[in-house]
Amino acid sequence: MPSSNLRGVLSVDPPSLMSYDAVSPLLTWRGAVEAIRAGHASARPNQADILIGPSKGLLLNRAAFIEDLGYAVKAETVLPANAAEGLPSVQGAVLLFDAKTGSLRAVIDSKLVTEFKTAADSVLAAEILARPESRHLLIVGAGAVAKNLARAYSAAFPRLERISIWARRQQQAAELVSSLNDLGPDLSVAEDLTSAAASADIVSSATMAREPIILGRWVRAGTHVDLIGAFTPDMRESDDELIAKAKIYVDFRDTTVSFVGDLTQPIASGVISRTDILGDLYDLVAAGRPVRGSASDITVFKNGGGAHLDLMIANYVAEVVSRAKQ
Repeated sequence: MPSSNLRGVLSVDPPSLMSYDAVSPLLTWRGAVEAIRAGHASARPNQADILIGPSKGLLLNRAAFIEDLGYAVKAETVLPANAAEGLPSVQGAVLLFDAKTGSLRAVIDSKLVTEFKTAADSVLAAEILARPESRHLLIVGAGAVAKNLARAYSAAFPRLERISIWARRQQQAAELVSSLNDLGPDLSVAEDLTSAAASADIVSSATMAREPIILGRWVRAGTHVDLIGAFTPDMRESDDELIAKAKIYVDFRDTTVSFVGDLTQPIASGVISRTDILGDLYDLVAAGRPVRGSASDITVFKNGGGAHLDLMIANYVAEVVSRAKQ
């Protein structure tokens, strides 16, 4: 028999895991974008990351609190060697806690939260910064993030007529194009990155590049550039020329300005200063209107992610599942 001190604990019925396969069909890109928009109308977050373990087997813990939304902790193991065994390299869950009572509301597959938050973060910024008449989207990279970007941008920009996908391995880009044949815009493999970037209205880059892959001399006036891939100080997707001539925005100053190479490197070399970063998504959402100064402006948005976005999407997931059960 359990002791009286344990009886209450053992009687708790914890939420079961909200799995990727079961829940993803219930979610929409429009809903995810609006959840991020609504989250940025709330107070700025209190958040922190903890990374422990050896390089071959890391545990990443990201936690955030937002007054209206509550608390979330995303815990993921990162084991690159798993790929050779046919296992996921990243595995984990997001714990969502109630804002008032602190009770556990949901346990969610972290893959579900990460996929929707990453693309929705970029698309929300593009809705504010890109030209409304944008017709041609270029996606640089052909991994899982690129697939989500194609779907998210298609949902948010119904006027898109064309999506080009470029990757270092053209076969990978071709396979991604084939898998997206249900989308409305015409899809094609971009064989030449230079010409594709020169004709695009929106360039969305999700690569593991450590040297600039999107060059300023390619990008025409009026283009919106969405940078997702570089997430450490020694990674970079844009060159100095692009950063110097663009109007720069980020998703959250606290998780980008001092941490990602697309910003830290040009700041360190004097190409730009911190004051050249004009705002983050909190500023953009608060403005309540497009902030593009003219149709010829080049805008750059740095998507840095962050636990506050995990919290916003986890709350969206929990609400969708709750409605589905009613």
